[in-house]
Amino acid sequence: MSIETSADAVPPAPNAPPFTPLLAIEPPRDCPLCPRLVAVREELRAELPQWWNAPVPAVGDPDAWLAIVGLAPGRQGANRTGRPFTGDRSGPLLYDTLTAAGLAEGSYTGKADEALTLKGVIILNAVKCLPPENKPTPEEIRTCRPFLETELAALPKIRLVVALGQIAHQSVVKAMGGKLPKARFAHGAEHRMPDDRIVLDSYHCSRYNQNTGRLTPDMFAAVFARAVQLSR
Repeated sequence: MSIETSADAVPPAPNAPPFTPLLAIEPPRDCPLCPRLVAVREELRAELPQWWNAPVPAVGDPDAWLAIVGLAPGRQGANRTGRPFTGDRSGPLLYDTLTAAGLAEGSYTGKADEALTLKGVIILNAVKCLPPENKPTPEEIRTCRPFLETELAALPKIRLVVALGQIAHQSVVKAMGGKLPKARFAHGAEHRMPDDRIVLDSYHCSRYNQNTGRLTPDMFAAVFARAVQLSR
């Protein structure tokens, strides 16, 4: 699969999010690679044209040492606002945790023009487009992985990746040349990749995981405290 690398890969739109440091290697706004996700996108563009409704670009610090990789845009969150983890229940926990750890500054508002600034952190997704019921198919995950590979390769200062959930974990490990049988997902688990970078696992900060108590604020804070410790 070839990846669009022109500077206008994601053309401006009235509701475009702020500039992303990886703009030149993001998928095009009308990426055609996953028919099921294209159908969802077109339906939402007709129904809610004011929403972002396109592949969601990375956001954060171009000199980041830490990458956070989520699953995919949420319908009411990133698919609406164009910013990862912005606009739904996952955002407050993630950004409040990053702020408390000294990895972000400003106030989280959940809006597309978010003024919060990430410090040494960039946020990516395993799948760039909204999947029905937040469940991408294995084929969709494989199809989108080259974008993740290219983004991680374009961030030479990244020393550590926090993978949010098992799908993100699997995509990150594969993108970084690791072997899944030797790197099994578990909350708080650490895995050293062939290039010596570290993957640190966490349960996803989804509303479901928060509501069921599978992931508590303290559990999530401990992951990022460990990330900061590992960076020293």
